[in-house]
Amino acid sequence: MSTTTFNPIAESGRAARREGWVDALRIVACAMVVLSHCCDHFTAAFDSNYSFFLTGTAIGSIVRPCVPLFVMMSGVLLLPINNNVSLSGFYKKRVSRVLIALIFWSLLLPVACYFYFNSVGGSSVNPAVDLTAYTRSGLVNRLWSWIFNFNYDTTPLWYLYMLLGLYLAMPIVNAWLATASRKDLRAVLIVWIATLFIPIIKIVAPLCGYAGNYGNLDIWGGCDWNVYGTFYYMSGFMGYILLAYYMVKYPLSWSNRKLAVIGSLMFAAGFVLTFGGYVLLQKYFPGNYSYLEIAWWFTGINVFIMTWPIFEWFRRSSIRPRKVLTYLAGLTFGIYLCHFFFVMVGYDLFNIASLPAVVRIALNLIFTFSCAAILAALLKSWKVTRKFVS
Repeated sequence: MSTTTFNPIAESGRAARREGWVDALRIVACAMVVLSHCCDHFTAAFDSNYSFFLTGTAIGSIVRPCVPLFVMMSGVLLLPINNNVSLSGFYKKRVSRVLIALIFWSLLLPVACYFYFNSVGGSSVNPAVDLTAYTRSGLVNRLWSWIFNFNYDTTPLWYLYMLLGLYLAMPIVNAWLATASRKDLRAVLIVWIATLFIPIIKIVAPLCGYAGNYGNLDIWGGCDWNVYGTFYYMSGFMGYILLAYYMVKYPLSWSNRKLAVIGSLMFAAGFVLTFGGYVLLQKYFPGNYSYLEIAWWFTGINVFIMTWPIFEWFRRSSIRPRKVLTYLAGLTFGIYLCHFFFVMVGYDLFNIASLPAVVRIALNLIFTFSCAAILAALLKSWKVTRKFVS
């Protein structure tokens, strides 16, 4: 689409979309997502196989910026929204795209898992899988309960529910960005960055004697009858959307050497906090995901300081647009949607006692990414199924 008048913000956004780094980062972020899920089943071994747990947690912590990077790419690719696109037009194109994919994969993945775990996967030793759940009644439940939320078979689809929320709010944010100054945007981002400390504060508060209200340990107005605390409206993934917009519109002036040093220190610190935090929480809250995931929250300060340098390194890279990059980047949405099934198959396929965990994870990454890419390419090549992966 083209605009009738020159919009410098829109022009800079479209320029970014034509650069090779955008495609390259989409591919890398997608591979990181796949790798993180290849680690999950080893992390789930916990104390029963501590070596597996440490390996899965370490690699899983390294690639934790995967989802924030995906979200930031949405900010690069979609903001600012074209002046000729109406609110209804934006919703019709973006929301319907996500809904179609959500419905299709919410129905297909449970069926695929049901048949797999009742055939060749029936002897799976995957610690994250409950084989007793793969009954006909369990399948029926999975086939309709997606209207409320995802299930284990469709775990990655949590992202689509969240993405729908971002798309609904994006036109409102876009209208504000049209008049917001650099100072305004920076002020909002500072408040958002402050909210990234909330996960840590929620852990520390009870240790300092905070008893909560009526057994609820939420903070700053959060309680059993109100989940919308003080910073609710200034937190979450929308901050990553705004951050990406800011970083592209107002490029950082640091030298490459300065960025390399500070960026590397930030990433290293973020990894230590993420990995160390998960291991420490496992010690005090063994197997309790409600606590363990705090260290892996995508909207935690530790993950943020790992995400920022990766985005900036790619943004200022000299990667040129290439047809192969553009093609693979176009498959990433489809790869994301279907990869989890192949991750489970790959865990059983490479469950070879003589192979160390890191080798099994690497083999599963190659297997899963390849199978998911082939399936996404096949579905995208046919007009009837293209809407399910793009």
